[in-house]
Amino acid sequence: MEFITTKEASKKWNISERRIRQLLNDGRIEGAVKNGNSWNIPLDALKPVDRRIIKSNVLDFIIDLEESYFDEVDKLKRELDSKRPIAQKTLKSLEESINLEWTYNSNGIDGNTLTLRETQVVLEGITVGGKSVKEHIEAINHEKAILYLKDLVNENNPITEWNIKSIHQLVLNDIDDKNAGRYRRENVTIKGAVHIPPDYLKVSELMEKLVLNYKFWDKYHPVVQAALLHGELVKIFPFIDGNGRTSRLLMNLDLMNKGYPPVIIKKDNRLEYYNALDKAHIFGNYTDFIKLIVKLEVEVLNRYLNLL
Repeated sequence: MEFITTKEASKKWNISERRIRQLLNDGRIEGAVKNGNSWNIPLDALKPVDRRIIKSNVLDFIIDLEESYFDEVDKLKRELDSKRPIAQKTLKSLEESINLEWTYNSNGIDGNTLTLRETQVVLEGITVGGKSVKEHIEAINHEKAILYLKDLVNENNPITEWNIKSIHQLVLNDIDDKNAGRYRRENVTIKGAVHIPPDYLKVSELMEKLVLNYKFWDKYHPVVQAALLHGELVKIFPFIDGNGRTSRLLMNLDLMNKGYPPVIIKKDNRLEYYNALDKAHIFGNYTDFIKLIVKLEVEVLNRYLNLL
């Protein structure tokens, strides 16, 4: 693939280099790759539509929960914060265990047949007989994506289209490099779901609006914000594949940014998970989905506290 520089793109599209860099940081130029402090832009990349005049439509969701519903998670979060800093060996052991279960369950929801133990040995560099190469790569990719989230948290990176695409790039790396980190260019349906994702021509605009609207969700509890981010991303279904894993990673990035441990949506609970998402997507009612995420956050907070 041939690439051009930001300066060359500026001349080609008649846009200032400053604006080009902003579009790159926002993930608005498909296929662009960052190389140190420089960018490589595909020669055939399309000029992004200028949507700076678009106003964010703040979305209103149905959330039939009293404020007191979050009392338990708030209490546990305060208790965990009071015990920080956590001893490094203890924290490392706990995080490794959670990351393994997170990888196993998230991939399992999307059809990966590796067991928990098989996932562990794959991540240790051992090949499991009778399992596909794709399943091995999915486990390795997911662990790399988790490590990337930690880098984003440590660098205090905000939620941006670029970061979302970068997460997806890691999820599909060496599986579907043509579509990794790129919004879909065809229409799709979701197997078993009533909700039909929007036309692919609307994906770019909807993703930009999602990131804009997210900034106005501070009226909601932090766990609610993260759940909405997951739900609205997978509602758009911006990628040809890997939307579920990407949305779960993004939700946990938001939780981790706010000092919460990541939640693990279990493979065995996928029917409850899918039904709650379908209700949110069809009726705008996120009550069941938020209840699920709050329950899982309480579980992981207790897990931390029981070890300390």
